[in-house]
Formats: sequence, structure tokens, C-alpha cells
Amino acid sequence: MSGLSLHLQKLKKFSWSGIAALICLIFILFVVLYTFFHLQHDPNLTNLDERLQGMSLQHPLGTDQLGRDVLTRLLLGAQQTIGYSLLALLAALIIGVPFGLISGYKRGLVDRVFMRIADGFLAFPDTIIAIVLSGLLGPGIGNLVLAIIMVKWVSYARLVRSTVLAESQKEYVLVARTNGLSPIKIIRKHLFPHIIGHVLVLASLDFGKIILLISAFSYIGLGVQPPTPEWGAMLNESRPYFQTRPELMIYSGLAIVVVVLLTNMLGDYLRDHFDVKKEVEQ
Repeated sequence: MSGLSLHLQKLKKFSWSGIAALICLIFILFVVLYTFFHLQHDPNLTNLDERLQGMSLQHPLGTDQLGRDVLTRLLLGAQQTIGYSLLALLAALIIGVPFGLISGYKRGLVDRVFMRIADGFLAFPDTIIAIVLSGLLGPGIGNLVLAIIMVKWVSYARLVRSTVLAESQKEYVLVARTNGLSPIKIIRKHLFPHIIGHVLVLASLDFGKIILLISAFSYIGLGVQPPTPEWGAMLNESRPYFQTRPELMIYSGLAIVVVVLLTNMLGDYLRDHFDVKKEVEQ
């Protein structure tokens, strides 16, 4: 009877929307990788004789104000938006997770120094800090990614630290210490399995936020610089033509909305699957 109830509990956690979101994201990533090797048109090739054309066999989504193929630029823009978002997220994880592990497990001076740094970053919204850092570093996608990493790593370090502090006081960790297990083995075998669920949930939710940040900053000229296509920059370039060719803004705007929605759906699914409390989102 207990086995049946456990099976039903797992079934209850299963979410078709979460699985569908994961499949769609994998497909989008596959398309992004495919466009690295196969592009029908030059995304930066201008042809004023074909500017602002509608859909056709040669240009399935038409052309923009400079006669460039919209579909090609949309696919290449996905490389910029999604690729740099993944880069910023992975870098924040690589910095934040080990820092949180060391701070939570060692405590002492390391923990006190980390808490002062974290309090300084968390005193202001991460968007404000990213704007200030981007303004100080100057426009450019490299500086923007660096600013996002400097903002985001603190969230993962604090999350991991709090989880390690809670788990390290439990009996099984104390027994492992008494038996002479090294700190690395205790972290790998006992603490890391409790950390991974929280980190995956926060990362999936943060992925959508980082996409919005990169798109928003590119929209105002602090991110990807023209003529390189990026969804936020494409929104800005299409703005003067909204009344005559509104679809130019719709394509890139819809791409941002869809990917962010899928990441949020995946985050909700992972949160339910790992039984992570909703405070992780904040």
C-alpha cells in the first residue's frame, strides 16, 4: 500500500507542461546550434531594393528596413540572446555554488566576509546594479554579461550557503564527520544531493530573467551592438516601422516571450518535482 501511495505521489508531481517546456527548449537550442553551420542568407547583407518586403519563398518572414532577411536575423539573434544568457548563467553557477559551499561549510571569517559582500549586492535590486555596472563598464555584450555575472552569482552562493548550513547540523552529517570523512566527501555524498534541486530550480527561473535583461539592455543600446542581430536590438530597430510593418516587432518580441514562458514553466515543474519551497524564486 505504501508503494502504491509513493507511486501516486510521483504521478501527482508529473507535469506534462513541464516536460513539454523542456522538449521545446531542447528543440530551440538545437535550432540555435544548427544555425551556426547553416544560414541561407547573410544576416548583415543589406539590399535597399528589397526593404520592408512581405513574406515570400525567398524570405519566409519578409525583410527589414535595410532589406535584410528577417528569419535569418531572428535565428542568429537567438544565438546572441540565448547563447549569452547561458554563458552568464553558467558563469554565475561556477562562481556562486563553490563559494556558497565553502562559506556554509567552513563558516568563520570566510562566511562573515561573504555575508558582508552579499548584503552589499542585495541592498539594491539586481536590475539597478546591472544598469550601474553596465554604465560604468561601457556598452557592449561582453561588459553586459560581466555585469550580469557579478549580480547573479550572489543569489546562488546565498542559496547554497543556507542549504549547507541547514543540512550540516543534521545527524547524518555529524556521523560522517565523526567517522573521519573528509569535507570533500561529505559535500559530494551528503550535501550536494540536497543542493542540486534548489540550484536547478533557481537556474531555470533565472535563465528567463537573464534573457529579459540582455534583451532590455540591447534595446536601450547597452548590450549587443548593431549590426549584430539580437532580439532586443531587433525590437529597437523595428520600432519606427511599427505602424507600417508591426510584424517586425512582433517576431522578436514573441520569441522573447515564448522562451521566457518556457523557462518559467520548466522552473515551476522542477520546483514541484524537487519539493523546493517557493522562496527560491525570490
